[in-house]
Amino acid sequence: MNPRALPLPPSPSLGSNRLRSHTEAAGSNLRPRANKRIRLLIADDHPVVRRGIMVCLARCPNLEVVGEADDGQAALRQARELVPDVLLTDIDMPHLTGLAVAEVLRKELPQIKVLMLSTHTQSEFVLRCVRAGASGYVLKQASPEEFIQAVETVHAGEPFFSPELARAALNKMVQGSGEGPEPSDLTDREQEVLTRIAEGLCNKEIADRLNIGTRTVETHRERLMRKLDIHSIAGLTRFAVAKGMITVTGLATS
Repeated sequence: MNPRALPLPPSPSLGSNRLRSHTEAAGSNLRPRANKRIRLLIADDHPVVRRGIMVCLARCPNLEVVGEADDGQAALRQARELVPDVLLTDIDMPHLTGLAVAEVLRKELPQIKVLMLSTHTQSEFVLRCVRAGASGYVLKQASPEEFIQAVETVHAGEPFFSPELARAALNKMVQGSGEGPEPSDLTDREQEVLTRIAEGLCNKEIADRLNIGTRTVETHRERLMRKLDIHSIAGLTRFAVAKGMITVTGLATS
C-alpha cells in the first residue's frame, strides 16, 4: 500500500519573510549582552598596592582591569583614552590628586564612576570625596569582599563608603561640626597647596608639582593663613597633620 502523502507546509509570504528577518535583526541588537564585565582602571603610586588590589579583584569573574596608572595625570589620561566603567584611585598621588581627577571626570566623563581609595579614616574625607564627585570611598585595609562590593555598588549607580567611614561621618553629624575651621572649608586647590606645604615643599616645588605659577602658590598660601587664622608654615603643617591630611614624622619649623 502506498504511504499517504503528507501535505507540504504553505510557503511563507514575502511579507512574513520580511517581518521575520527584521525581527531577528532587531533582536540581535536589542538583546542585552550576557555576562558584561565591569571595566576597571586602577590608579595608585605604589605598584605593590595596585598588584594587591588586582589579586583581590581577580576572584570576581565579572570584573576586568583594563589599565593601571601610577600618578594622577596618568590616571586622567588613561581614563580619557579607555573610558572605564569605574576608576579606583588613591586620594594622595603625585602630580594630580585623586580628588582633582574626580572633579575633571565629573565634568568631562560623568559616566565613569570614581571610587576613592585611601588609608585615611577621618570623617571629613567623606565630604571631600562627595564634593569632588566621587561615588564612594573604600579603605585600603578593606577585605577583598568589600573591595568587590564597593566596585559593584558604585557601578550600579549607588554610593559606597567603608563602614568605618560611614560611622565616623554619622557620629560627626550627630555631634555637630565643632569649633574651628576644617579642611572641608578650603577649596580643593587650597587643600592641595596646604598638603604640599606640610610636606615641606617650597613655593617653586609646589608650583612645579601642581603645574601652576609660583605667584599663584603664594596667593593660595596667603588665603590659607587668612582662612585658618594660622600665620606660620609650622602652624599650617600642624593643622594638616591634626586633620589627617598627611602623616609625617616631624613638623616644619620655618
